[in-house]
Amino acid sequence: MSDVIRITEFSAPELDVYARLRETQLLNCRAPERGIFIAESPRVIERALDAGCEPLSFLSEERYVQKEAKELLARCGDIPVYTAGMDVLVQITGYKLTRGMLCAMRRPEKTPVEEVLRGAGRVAVLEHVVNPTNVGAIFRSAAALNMDGVLLTPDCSDPLYRRSVRVSMGTVFQVPWAWLDGEDAWPDRGLRTLGRFGFRTAAMALTEDSAPIDDVRLRTEEKLAVILGTEGDGLAAGTIADCDYRVRIPMAHGVDSLNVAAASAVAFWELRKREREEL
Repeated sequence: MSDVIRITEFSAPELDVYARLRETQLLNCRAPERGIFIAESPRVIERALDAGCEPLSFLSEERYVQKEAKELLARCGDIPVYTAGMDVLVQITGYKLTRGMLCAMRRPEKTPVEEVLRGAGRVAVLEHVVNPTNVGAIFRSAAALNMDGVLLTPDCSDPLYRRSVRVSMGTVFQVPWAWLDGEDAWPDRGLRTLGRFGFRTAAMALTEDSAPIDDVRLRTEEKLAVILGTEGDGLAAGTIADCDYRVRIPMAHGVDSLNVAAASAVAFWELRKREREEL
């Protein structure tokens, strides 16, 4: 049975992990095996647990402990469960939670790039996407539109930052993902790794030779990686030049491009057409 501890003051040290530690402190770069992330809402927490993430403590609105949260807490063994009123939770999250529950969890071990690519047919590569909201939205689209994995350059926002996890609705625990670093460092080694696993690459870029996203050649590729660039500037020129395809989403009314998260949803939908048409 979990130990339920009532918290009445926002300054309580038990709330440090939820309220006062910055994302970089939670990440714990000096000892990543001790890193922590925060999951918000029962659905997100459930998806993290289903993926094998280890819970460390809960913070829940008092009225949920013996109601909606009861079954979820039963899965987690003997860990601290801090309860607080909505006035305290609002100070932590900045907004009123519909179903107030947070969970501090141990960061999972890094997944090798090869593990994401093995057996995959469609993956997304994020290059310097720094906004955690965009990263979370891209993961949600990747899950909903049946992408097989996501690869990120080291300068991307961490998918396990609190905002990314929340915006993704926990799909960061359902879609396999990995960092393109070390032996798979982006762009040169990362592109070679994609090639070694049989992937052709499609850079989302506004260039003179860009093909429309519904180009039949893209739908017939057995393995395709769609490369998405940073907010504003897009992909690096070298990345664009080294990809097999340059791809654009046709625009109307003088709009030049979509936000990277919106563009990812359109691209993922179009890239799955081959599988849909075969059904």
